[in-house]
Amino acid sequence: MRYRVLGKTGLRVSVLGFGASSLGGVFRDIDQDAAIRAVHVSLEKGINFIDVSPFYGLTKAETVLGKALRGIKRDSYILATKLGRYGSNLSDFDFSAARAARSMDESLARIGVEYVDLIQAHDIEFGDVSQVVNETMPAMRKLVAVGKARFAGVTALPLKCLARTAQQSAADTILSYCHYELNDTALLGVLPGLADHGIGIISASPLGMGLLSVRGAPAWHPAPDIVKQACAKAAAHCAARGASIEKLAVQFSVAEERIATTLVGSASPTNMERNIQWIDEPLDRALLAEVLDILRPVHDVTWPSGRSENN
Repeated sequence: MRYRVLGKTGLRVSVLGFGASSLGGVFRDIDQDAAIRAVHVSLEKGINFIDVSPFYGLTKAETVLGKALRGIKRDSYILATKLGRYGSNLSDFDFSAARAARSMDESLARIGVEYVDLIQAHDIEFGDVSQVVNETMPAMRKLVAVGKARFAGVTALPLKCLARTAQQSAADTILSYCHYELNDTALLGVLPGLADHGIGIISASPLGMGLLSVRGAPAWHPAPDIVKQACAKAAAHCAARGASIEKLAVQFSVAEERIATTLVGSASPTNMERNIQWIDEPLDRALLAEVLDILRPVHDVTWPSGRSENN
C-alpha cells in the first residue's frame, strides 16, 4: 500500500480509502458479518483511511462500522465522518451550528470512538453556502478545539461550489465524487487553486457509482443516457479484451498523485481484497487509451445536484 499526505493536515493516508457507505446497504442488502470482515481485511492490507456519514443507511453505516472497529487500536486508522445531511429530501439537510454539535456527539456514540480525524459538511450544494462558510465551518472548528475532531472539510458534487466554499471557509480538505474517473476528470481543473490553500484532496466513486462496471449503472443513476451508453460500451470493450473495466478504473483513479486518497466501498471482503491487489498491478496503457477514446464524446459530462444557484 502506498500513502500520500492529505494537504495541510499532514495526515499520511492510504492511496486507497475505505468508503463505508457500503456498510449502510446503500447499493444492496448486506451481510453484516461479511461487511465487518471487509473492514478488517482493508485494515490488514494497509488501508488506513475510512470515510462514513450518518446519512449512509440512515445511521446504519456508522453503527456497523462501530462494530467493526471495536477492539482495534484507535491510532491505527484515520477516521472521517460527516454532518449536515440526514436524508434524501431537502428538509433532511441542516447545517446549523446547533445540529452540527448534536450530530458530532451522535456519530461518536454510534461509532464508539472519542474523536474523529476529520469532520465534513456533507453535500453542501443542498444548503445555503454562506451558512456553511459562516456558521457550519466555525461550528466544526469548535468541535476541533474541544478534541472531538482534528480537522474539518467540505463535500459536494458541483466542483465550483465545492472549491469556492472550501477556500472561503479555510477548509482543511475537500471530498469530491464522480469527478476523477475514466469518463470525467474535471476535478483536475480545481486542483491548482486548492493546492494554493493547502487543501487536501479526497476523491470518491472511481467507478462513477456503477457507471464503469460490467453490471452497469443502477436505474436511479442521475447521469444522462449518453454517459450511461458510452460507459456501457467501454465496459463491453474491456470484457471483449478479457479485461475488467473496474480494475482499469480503480488503477486510473489512484494513479493521480495530487489526489491523496480515492475511496472505494464494498461490504464484501473479497471485493476489497481485489481492489487492493489491483493497485499494485501494472496499468494496461494500451487498453486505457482505447477506453479513453470510447469515452471522449462524453468526457466531463455531469449532472446537476442540489440548489440551482450552487451548480
